[in-house]
Amino acid sequence: MSKLYVVPTPIGNLEDITIRAIRILKEVDLILAEDTRKTGILLNRYGIEKKMMPHHAFNEHATLKVVIERIRQGTTIALVTDAGTPSISDPGYLLVRECLKEGLAIECLPGPTAFVPALVNSGIPSDRFRFEGFLPHKKGRQSRIKELADERNTIVFYESPHRLTKTLEQFIEQFGEDRLASVSRELTKIHEETKTGTLKELMDFFSKKAVKGEIVIVVKGKEG
Repeated sequence: MSKLYVVPTPIGNLEDITIRAIRILKEVDLILAEDTRKTGILLNRYGIEKKMMPHHAFNEHATLKVVIERIRQGTTIALVTDAGTPSISDPGYLLVRECLKEGLAIECLPGPTAFVPALVNSGIPSDRFRFEGFLPHKKGRQSRIKELADERNTIVFYESPHRLTKTLEQFIEQFGEDRLASVSRELTKIHEETKTGTLKELMDFFSKKAVKGEIVIVVKGKEG
């Protein structure tokens, strides 16, 4: 039976892919890829030769009907993004939603997601947490951070390297410089780094170095 498989891919180390994910990628008729060049590197590593079709934030609305119709006609499709689990701060939600509306079969495989190792590595309470993903770049950013100042559960953010120090500054303004937090970057890669300390300590540390790689920031919830 035709189906949409949502397949997580490694966030860095290409060995972090499940045996099942490899099998599914070999068996499907078509792979929807956020970036076919990046996905091609992964497929070549595991000897997978499959037709790929671009599916990313800039074309997913335009290609949605075509993809839905192909599944309806019997095509089995795998959806992957550049890294991690599709729809977690990546394209995927729209296609999954429309498949459900059309009564089409969907199966999401378990696999890599950047915030999980970052949260565990932080040493900050992980039994209850709030995943915020990327904050708004401009409009609503400051007000959103202010709203989160009283959150009592751990908060997880994604951030780009060039905005890291600015974000830490904004956190200090709203959360206080003594709030415990953690910054993880280059997860699963050669230069993986996790630094835990107060927001001020993190600001002092990262403002003195060039930062590369995708960033996960974990902030402890408000106490009291």
